[in-house]
Amino acid sequence: QVQLAESGGGLVQAGGSLRLSCVASGRTFSDYAMGWFRQAPGKEREFIAAVALSAGLSTYADSVKGRFTISRDTAKNTVFLQMNSLKFEDTGVYYCAAAHILKLRRGASDYWGQGTQVTVSS
Repeated sequence: QVQLAESGGGLVQAGGSLRLSCVASGRTFSDYAMGWFRQAPGKEREFIAAVALSAGLSTYADSVKGRFTISRDTAKNTVFLQMNSLKFEDTGVYYCAAAHILKLRRGASDYWGQGTQVTVSS
């Protein structure tokens, strides 16, 4: 079993930045990827970004390319999401996820965190 714990959400003005962190515990899974999903009010949860833990290969949703950067610290089983140039439409609950990178890219995951709220004021 894997537990994922997010932190770093909050309230920020449009154009600002936030950095989310997600720590994984419970088992080692270097063959996995970790990533982030977002659920805006009244909308379905959507894929944002993911990174393969061993190879470092990353993938992003088109809506965040050039503004968000995902990175990982494999020694600490931690993934980060640096969010710059935030927009009002980036508001939502951000969930950490872990699975094979292709599964994450398809919008699914084996494990989920509890979520952290990000609110961008316009």
